[in-house]
Amino acid sequence: MLSGLRRLFAASDLLAFNVRNRDRWIAEQAAGVPAGSKVLDVGAGSAPYRSLFAHCEYKTQDFAQLKDDQLRHGGYAPIDFVSDANAIPVSDASFDVVLCTEVLEHVPEPIVVVREFGRIVAPGGRLILTAPLGSGIHQEPFHFYGGFTPYWYERFLAAAGFEAITMTANNGTLRHVGQETIRFARMTRPFSFAAPGLTHLVWLPAWLLLAPILLLAVPLAAKWLDATDRERRFTVGYHVTATRKAEP
Repeated sequence: MLSGLRRLFAASDLLAFNVRNRDRWIAEQAAGVPAGSKVLDVGAGSAPYRSLFAHCEYKTQDFAQLKDDQLRHGGYAPIDFVSDANAIPVSDASFDVVLCTEVLEHVPEPIVVVREFGRIVAPGGRLILTAPLGSGIHQEPFHFYGGFTPYWYERFLAAAGFEAITMTANNGTLRHVGQETIRFARMTRPFSFAAPGLTHLVWLPAWLLLAPILLLAVPLAAKWLDATDRERRFTVGYHVTATRKAEP
């Protein structure tokens, strides 16, 4: 039963929708970057988007202190600049594009980091940025913030010298709810968590009754109804672009 549900999740985008949506969005952004542009991937890790920028002069930056199993593809890609994200050893205005995906929550001073982006992006250049609004602790001990709101981006990207700031929610609240019901069902599988044996025996029939609802019915309903969420106040995160202001 569980193996069949896992295959269904993979096919229907119920569990990994946030990663897949982000990957598609970044592919769209990369396709619009002119050939030959200088691109810096900040916090690149395993550099999953390198191939999307094959038409560009693509460079990577990372502090390179995570374990292999904490990275998306099981280890670091070659890193051109090993440094903290708030002090990248490159000249001012040296890149046409800065790409930074799911990194800001892992740096102690994200406001300083976006100021650094403003320093290294050339006037008229672009910032392509994603970060969560809410996420569980991961890549510990380097996880410092729960997430970033549209108001954070508007205030601090503008202060760092960016304009034309656009933000797109990575689906709405209901998709987030569907993701969490799957998480609840997986975390409470009988005999898979620490509890007295009697607890598992009592919970087993209840879990068997709830599992189809939590693992399938609610996530499918959430996917279907998510478009009705106009406010999207509890999305999993935001996809953000901004343009570096031209010099006066």
